Order: sequence, then structure tokens, then C-alpha cells
Amino acid sequence: MAATVHTRDGGSALGRSASRRSRGETPFRYASTGAGILLLAIMAAIAVFLVVEAIPALRANTGGFFTTQTWEPNATRPSFGIAALAFGTVFSALLALIMAVPVAVGVALFISHYAPRRLAGVLGYVVDLLAAVPSVVYGLWGITFLAPFMVGPSNFLHDHLGFIPLFGGDIVAGRSVLTASLVLAVMILPIIAAISREVFLQVPRAHEEAALALGATRWEVIRMAVLPYGRPGVISAAMLGLGRAMGETIAVALIFQATFDISLRILTPQGNSIAANIANRFGEATQTGRGALIASGLVLFVITLLVNMGARLIVARRKEFSGAAA
Repeated sequence: MAATVHTRDGGSALGRSASRRSRGETPFRYASTGAGILLLAIMAAIAVFLVVEAIPALRANTGGFFTTQTWEPNATRPSFGIAALAFGTVFSALLALIMAVPVAVGVALFISHYAPRRLAGVLGYVVDLLAAVPSVVYGLWGITFLAPFMVGPSNFLHDHLGFIPLFGGDIVAGRSVLTASLVLAVMILPIIAAISREVFLQVPRAHEEAALALGATRWEVIRMAVLPYGRPGVISAAMLGLGRAMGETIAVALIFQATFDISLRILTPQGNSIAANIANRFGEATQTGRGALIASGLVLFVITLLVNMGARLIVARRKEFSGAAA
């Protein structure tokens, strides 16, 4: 009889606990669902605003919006296009990503697997601090120090590798696509390194110990256990850095010389980006000019969405290295 009472009391206690959990989970589920719906609504509202504000300027445009390489929306006959701006945005951001990702992954691996614990803590703090530096600081550093400094290396690359179209051109300048890409690389490197470090620290210890038990070296452990497990996180970090690089305004606006040419030469004073063009021309823009700038912002919005969608597809194909599979 006593055992029966104990069982009933225990069952009643478990039922009350489950009921409390159920009451607590329901508001949280509704709140999280509402937050997701609100985010989608905000994104849709932004897209609608950009489209509505851009339509009058696009109707007044006498040139091809996707092909014209001039930007004269304030003229009597407005003519403007996004071709050069979109190319400069994607080109400089990709160059920054190519330069930043290997260094960021190396920094993350050093902090997570090589550095002593005390040094790793200090380096991790420094990386997180660099990620919070305002972009205007990087821009001022780029225009006052990096641009003059890059004149010598740019001339060296032009003299010795000028036969490659990337380093060719008649004029070599410090304020170039290469300089802007370097500034962007320095800006996004802490973000990629911080996220990659946290991903590498989440690798199951059993995976690493199993590789060590089989006689693997530390580099082989990283190559066979750490990098495959952390690849989706590194890809996500890289895409986050790419999104910031494409949307960066002040840093590139201070360095780019606001040209509207499509060129693969990274040492010449050519280059521009959508965000930099908006920052440089919004103050002097007429109503049509503001509409043209908003239309270019819509293009940047679409490019960013496509980049994030591509990153999601890449990560989804690597689910075998996710935590659930582990």
C-alpha cells in the first residue's frame, strides 16, 4: 500500500512538472515564432519601400539600369546604371574575402588548438575587441596610412607582374581597389576569426582523441577532425564577412575615387561600390537622384540576399559534419 501511494505521489509530481514545462514552453514558442514572423515582415517592408521609392527614378532613366556605366541622375535627361557599381562592390568584397579567410582560419586554429590557455584568452579578447572597432576608424587608417604605404608595393607588383591583367594599367596609385580590399579584409578578419574560433572549440573531444589514438599528428587531427566538423561554421562566418564587406560605406568611400569603369586592374585609381556611391552622392542628389540611389540600394539588398541564400545551400549540403550528426 505504501509503495502504491509513493508511486501515485511520484506520478502526480511528474505530471505537475510536465504541466509547468508545457505552460512555460507555449509562450516561448509563440514569442519565438512571432519574432521570426516580425523579422520577415521587416525585410519585406524594406524591400517594398526600396521598390516604391526607386520606380519613379527608373522610369525617368534614359539609360540601361543594368548596363550603363555612368551616373548622372541629376541631369536634365537622367542617365544612370548599376553595372560598374555592382561590379566594384562584388569584386572588392571577394578580394577582401580571399585575403581574410585564410588568415582568420589560421588565427582561430592557433587560439583554439595551439596557444597556451592564458595566451589564447588574451588573443580571443583582442579579436573580439577588433570586431567592435567602428568602420570609420578603419577608413581613416586606410586613407592616412595604408594608401600612402601601398604606393611602393603597388609599383613593385606592377613592375614585376604587370603582364598579368590584374596588376596591369598605365597609372599606379595608393588609393586603388587593392587598398580598399585590404581595408575590408582587415575589417572582416576579426568577425570570421571569432566565429571560426567558437566553431572549432565545439568539436567533440572524442573525435580528436580518436585521431590521436590512431597516431595522428596535431595537424592531421585538425585536417581530419577539426576542419571537416567546423567547415559549415567557417562558411557561415565567411558569408557574414562578405555581407559586411559588400555593405561597408565609410571605409571604402574614403578610399575609392568614385569612378564608373569596369576593370579587373586592382592597382589603378579606379573603383567604386554601391554603398560608397550612396554615401558620396546622397547629399547633392535631387529627387530623381535619391530615387536612383535607392534603386542601387535595392540591388545591394538583392545581392546580399542571394549571397546568404547561397551560403545556406552550401551549409545544408554539409550536414554530415553538423553537431546532430556527431
